[in-house]
Amino acid sequence: MTRKVLLGCALLLVVVVGLYLCFRHPSAPLEVAYGGNKQTVVWSTSAQVRAAVGVISFGERVEVLQRFQEQVKIRTPKGLVGWVPEHDLLSADLWQLLKDLDATAANMPVEARGHTRVLGNLHFAPGRDTPRVRQLNKDVPLDLLTRQSAEIYPVAPGASANANASTEESAGQTPGAKKEDWWLVRAHTTDQGVLAGWLLGRFIDLDVPAPLPDYASSAGMRIVAWEVLNEVSDPSGKRKPQYLLLGAHGPEGQPCDFTSMRGYTWSVKHQSYETAFVDSNVCGKLPIKLTRASTPGGDVTFSFKDLSDGSSATREYLMRQTIIRRVRQPGDAPASKHKH
Repeated sequence: MTRKVLLGCALLLVVVVGLYLCFRHPSAPLEVAYGGNKQTVVWSTSAQVRAAVGVISFGERVEVLQRFQEQVKIRTPKGLVGWVPEHDLLSADLWQLLKDLDATAANMPVEARGHTRVLGNLHFAPGRDTPRVRQLNKDVPLDLLTRQSAEIYPVAPGASANANASTEESAGQTPGAKKEDWWLVRAHTTDQGVLAGWLLGRFIDLDVPAPLPDYASSAGMRIVAWEVLNEVSDPSGKRKPQYLLLGAHGPEGQPCDFTSMRGYTWSVKHQSYETAFVDSNVCGKLPIKLTRASTPGGDVTFSFKDLSDGSSATREYLMRQTIIRRVRQPGDAPASKHKH
């Protein structure tokens, strides 16, 4: 009798487990998200006392199961379930925005190269309050693509903005607002390859070729970008690049990407670079459209959009041997005789 009871209980248990497995459905996810850090720790609970149960990597797809305050419960495709801070995830919309940003940046010309000066956040748009793509370590190589200014803080209600209104309005800024430079960059990370996003300009160190930094310093110019116009032969057997250097004066956050241009050519006789061209009467916008010579020693042209007259107009320049001159179009103002 006891044997029959045990056999019946065992059979009932098998049936119950079978029915449970048959009709059990995992909880439906609220939405899909993606890892937003190089690595994010997954915790066993949202409570203060908890244990790490695993990690997710940047871009790893997860399902959001539950929210509690600033924590979310997630499930990975491998079945890992746990809790992570909500700010360490990217929503599906932001993930698509990042893919679109990467595609756009891939087709943009590189205006300068550098690296991250310190630990800093890569953003989806210019501004400290915009969503963050991820954090970048120090010394991450960067391709700089385009610059844009953003306000550091809004104008406080009742602030005395009128005192500086005339100077700031003339510079294209909101009266009373302080601005800073942001750069759209392609960051060459070791774990995720190339990522596009906006980085605060002061977090970037430019990798400017020597001796351009010394020349810019002596001219009181803050370097913004540079271009190699061409290369010339030297008796040493080395090819020497000749440069177009773009810079700015004054504080960051101005409407102009650059306000000064200098051309440096290589002197075989003096074995040094010489200043062949200076133009400090511009309000230029990147990018620089450069057309190099098709044959050795041929002409080089470059152009950009200029806002000096309050409207966007194309300025074009021609380099012939070591002479750089502006190509004036019908209707352009005559060249100034002022020496910069």
